[in-house]
Amino acid sequence: MVIKRSLYPSILAHLDKPEITLLTGPRQCGKSFLIKLLIQYLQSVGQKTFLLNLDIEEHKKYVTSQRGLIDKISLEFGREKGYVFIDEIQRVENAGLFLKGIYDLGLSHKLVVTGSGSLELKEKIHESLAGRKKIFNLSPVTFWEFVNFKTNYRYEDRLEKFFDIEKDQIQSYLNEYLRFGGYPRVVLSPSLSEKQDAIRDIFQSYVERDISALLHLDKTEVIFQLLQILSQNAGNLVNVSSLASTLGVSAPTVKNYLWYLEKTFIINRVSPFTRRKSREISKSSVVYFADLGIRNFVNNTFTLEPSPKDLGFNFQNLIYNLLKEKVSDAAVSIHYFRTKDGAEVDFIVESGMKIYPLEVKYTWTKSLPRSVQSFVQRYQTESGIVITSQNFLTRIDDILL
Repeated sequence: MVIKRSLYPSILAHLDKPEITLLTGPRQCGKSFLIKLLIQYLQSVGQKTFLLNLDIEEHKKYVTSQRGLIDKISLEFGREKGYVFIDEIQRVENAGLFLKGIYDLGLSHKLVVTGSGSLELKEKIHESLAGRKKIFNLSPVTFWEFVNFKTNYRYEDRLEKFFDIEKDQIQSYLNEYLRFGGYPRVVLSPSLSEKQDAIRDIFQSYVERDISALLHLDKTEVIFQLLQILSQNAGNLVNVSSLASTLGVSAPTVKNYLWYLEKTFIINRVSPFTRRKSREISKSSVVYFADLGIRNFVNNTFTLEPSPKDLGFNFQNLIYNLLKEKVSDAAVSIHYFRTKDGAEVDFIVESGMKIYPLEVKYTWTKSLPRSVQSFVQRYQTESGIVITSQNFLTRIDDILL
């Protein structure tokens, strides 16, 4: 059985639009699979398609120049309209200008492209393709997609009711997801050893094929050490100077590495919420991992039953990912809160004029921490919310976004 991706209907609907359909996301998160589904659909309704996978050496020769690609398209489609799919567009130098030149010719063909890093796709390509593309961001399998898959899609249209009634089953699914994450190959692997092999291959492929090439690194030990430190401190403040000292590199180098790790969908950095700069910590960020399986793999806990501490870290990381997923298309921002005198709140969600302080606890609790109560009183915000492993579905939905 395949894993249904909630993004698929939106991408399918965009095939009728003239703009370039741009699908981004980390390596092996399912972009190529979605491309195959789109091609199968188009062919089933009699449309012509053509696919270039730029991870295949033979295919690269068709994108060495715009004229070369146009000639290849003409050969494949003749005078008929067709759909051109280019997988891993970041392999093309100056990809944004390359696609802009093709698009601006006004050909009747639709372009659908994918890439494994937002570095090219959201920075260089973003400028070149202004008004010419729509970006779709595909993450590893989300927790909602994971639960639907695990239940064979029996409760797809009433998932909230399933959460409410089958609490023990949801707890089991939650613990599995907190341990292994959401990369499709890992989810589909039946045994622990196969899951471990899959996550190792995904990580090594990322380090060797993406981050090494982008940073022009001959050796990747420092990147791995940096990720290990980050994995051990998920949800805690990141001190660049301390990291630089530990790794034996300069602070600017650490900042550069962190930027690249974020732009290639491995980590997310959360900035502080601040109104009174004299009391609040405003320079450091908090780091979360885009996938919990990667976090556990670099932390050497992937094959182990998680400790209570790891469950807490991973659950807080999951809540950040769920919040980020929920607000991705809205004018909403997510921050953390710390003060120099020790008060802290896990997440501050700003939505318009409303501010929601959130505290995350894996184990059940009804009490609102004093730091959250203090934050509510100080800033006159919405009531604080405690999110636990027993109530996270409904409590996240309680946030009026």
